[in-house]
Amino acid sequence: MTHKVTLALGLALGGCALSFAAQAANGHYVPGVEGLDGPVVPPPGLYYRGYLVHYDIDSLRDGDGDAVPRRNTGEVNALVNRVVWVSDKRFLGADVGMEAIVPVLHTSLDFNVAGIDESDSGVGDVFLSPLVLGWHGERWDAVAAAGYWFASGDFDADRPASPGKGYGSTMLTLGGAWHLDAEKRWTVSALSRYEIHGEQDDTGITPGDSLTLEWGIGHRLTGGLKLGLVGYDAWQLEADDGVAPGLANDKAEQHAAGAEVGYFWPSLTLGLNGAYYHEYDNRDRPEGDLFRVTLTKRF
Repeated sequence: MTHKVTLALGLALGGCALSFAAQAANGHYVPGVEGLDGPVVPPPGLYYRGYLVHYDIDSLRDGDGDAVPRRNTGEVNALVNRVVWVSDKRFLGADVGMEAIVPVLHTSLDFNVAGIDESDSGVGDVFLSPLVLGWHGERWDAVAAAGYWFASGDFDADRPASPGKGYGSTMLTLGGAWHLDAEKRWTVSALSRYEIHGEQDDTGITPGDSLTLEWGIGHRLTGGLKLGLVGYDAWQLEADDGVAPGLANDKAEQHAAGAEVGYFWPSLTLGLNGAYYHEYDNRDRPEGDLFRVTLTKRF
């Protein structure tokens, strides 16, 4: 494994809100954090959503998907704070909103192949979206949005556990949910994120664009409990720009499947759900398991 790939795998762990070791292939957004109802924009109002995320790294994978020799483990624990405001204004038939995301995370890495043994904590990169559009039909919901990840978190190219990534990214969102019955007990959903990255501080490298797809098949029981199968797939679409000649420049991939359970208390305007994802075919990045608990509160 080349020095560049080893370093890139480590640097990929420094990240932000929905952006750390479980990031989409090579980008900011972390797949698996939204799950079954990711494409459903809530009714007008002010919402807080808190994500508790634990990502357990059990190996590093090279560009062919093979495990890198020696013991290479780590973990990331994050509290991601997200505020969403949906107005009573409409545009093209959609509810109009905006959102902000601020993460706090702790990263510990023990990559023997690269001689990396360190940890770091801090506020990661911040995301702001001035435009979130949510459509609602009788048997469907859809979302489109645009926003920017700011390179606001602390970043150092020599510290792989840095909380920031060192570059900004434009993120475009498109997704939909289809309710298979009139009572909306069965739902199939898909949520995509496309990221266009800027140049990374210190290294001069511009990561290739990335695409993330989250999907789910859910069923709401009579008592209100919601269960489902979930998964995510992420691809780096272009090779990194600015990598020195002769060094490996593979494109990252990330694939996982898992399960989710959730419940909403209407009288409290409070929702709680949890999910587990197992990654099974990653390339040029870490591989492991993602655990996530999400609390949503309307004010």
